[in-house]
Amino acid sequence: MNCLPGGTGGYQLRSQLIYCGVGAAHRRAVYKMTGYTDEDIEGRPHIGIVSAWSETAPGHAHMRQIAESVKAGVWAAGGTPFEFSVFATCGNAAIGFEEIRYELPIRDVLAASVEIMSKVHGFDGLVLLSSCDNIIPGQLMGALRLDIPSIVVTGGPMFPGKLHGKPVVMMDLDEAVSGRQTDHEIREMEDAVCMGAGACPLLGTANTMQILTEAMGMCLPGSATVPAVSSQRLWVAKRSGRQIVELVEQNVRPSDIATEEALRNAIITDIAIGGSTNAVLHILSYSQELGMSLDLELFDELSRKIPCICRVIPNGPYTVVDLHDAGGTPAILKRLSRFLNLDCLTVSCKTIGEIIKDVDLLETDVIATLERPVHKEGGLAVLRGNLAPQGAIIRTSAIKGQGLRFRGPARVFDSDAEAAESLHRNAVRAGEVVVVRYQGPKGAPGMIEVMQSTDALIGLGLDTSISLITDGRFSGFNRGAIIGHVSPEAMDGGPIAIVQEGDIIDINIPSRLLRLELSDGVIQERLRAWKSPEPKVKRGYLTTYAQLAEPAEKGAAIKTRLG
Repeated sequence: MNCLPGGTGGYQLRSQLIYCGVGAAHRRAVYKMTGYTDEDIEGRPHIGIVSAWSETAPGHAHMRQIAESVKAGVWAAGGTPFEFSVFATCGNAAIGFEEIRYELPIRDVLAASVEIMSKVHGFDGLVLLSSCDNIIPGQLMGALRLDIPSIVVTGGPMFPGKLHGKPVVMMDLDEAVSGRQTDHEIREMEDAVCMGAGACPLLGTANTMQILTEAMGMCLPGSATVPAVSSQRLWVAKRSGRQIVELVEQNVRPSDIATEEALRNAIITDIAIGGSTNAVLHILSYSQELGMSLDLELFDELSRKIPCICRVIPNGPYTVVDLHDAGGTPAILKRLSRFLNLDCLTVSCKTIGEIIKDVDLLETDVIATLERPVHKEGGLAVLRGNLAPQGAIIRTSAIKGQGLRFRGPARVFDSDAEAAESLHRNAVRAGEVVVVRYQGPKGAPGMIEVMQSTDALIGLGLDTSISLITDGRFSGFNRGAIIGHVSPEAMDGGPIAIVQEGDIIDINIPSRLLRLELSDGVIQERLRAWKSPEPKVKRGYLTTYAQLAEPAEKGAAIKTRLG
């Protein structure tokens, strides 16, 4: 079967140009010393297995077994697998520390790792194994850059813990730590919240990116929400190992799958599930890698048309495991079929339309209908105005209490920790707008997830009476009237840099406005007087990132294309 219309398959394997013939003796010798034979090396597709296995977090603790299943599939299909490791951090480990600034910039290091290993070793195809926030995007950015046949195997969600008979997830613990719970109550929750391997089972960034990877066609149908600790997850891995050999033989590359229409499908899906705001950065970075010109306006345009239909935490009471039982990503895509490009190809060699044709939609409260959605508009909104001339992002599906309008005096902080400390000592009052700046790609540097102060808002019961604005970003766990990705960022001399205590800020989500109630003349006068502060980091990788990163509205990744 040919995946592509008119495809011929059987193209020249790059690995055989590198590892065949007398001149390749030294290269073959290297592989033989690791246990491969002549039969393994010559005449078979070489498949790189990119493993993010790590003992440091549940999202990747099970990747060894998944990698073994992938390799079994590759061997069975006539390929030769070569597993190599890339690092995988966990953002939750860095909450409360300045090192959280590394979390977004690691995408570029991961992409470079995939690129370098694949180029040097001449792999014919790749299987990418990852679960969490920036690891999936980083690996996928590398595959898009290489444009060799690739397939993603996500790690899946963990099963939720239970405390006093009720489900409990990591978001609950983060917010409890910032609230008024006792040490005993926190320890009790701590022991219950992570009950096994997998990504935290809510619509944080990890599960959002797993689902969107399937929606854009880069992993097998129905695979993104399969629980991490299940035999089905190993079946997915083995089938993916077989399928990558098929993709190599037919030369089906990411550029055939991750088209502009496929990225649009991913945006529609993110809006419909009320996914993490970080997905905006990742999809825009994919666009940059592919030489496309997607922008924030498309997100807002689609969000006005696409309703939010997913009741998974923080948009509702359910987990991603519940979503899987309700039909997973195929059921979401079936619901959205009238909005999607159904002709988009996937790594299964089937189109989206072919995949969802026979999907039976269950009667379930987890996935709402288009006629009776969770929210009439999508889960994201792009705001603009004199405080964010190049745009800002808000997750509208996670707002409650004060609704879609907010106006109040600014309380200005230059760090997340400073804002959180003021909230905890009751120095911020209801009706005020917390501004946390110098948290952007250059200012942090690294575009920090502003979690200490947002968790404090929830933990202290202030999330319905105080709004927060930042040029940083948020965790997929965060909720409330919080606005991020303000651009230009403060370090670039954006208007957020000149906000002063008591300035009135007007937030109007229906009108997509984020406005500082000052005249243009006053704003320009303040900007002329503004001076850039000293960089917070003056050595190491983050200094490189700060100099080379694109702004938030372009994905905040390091630019890797000329022109």
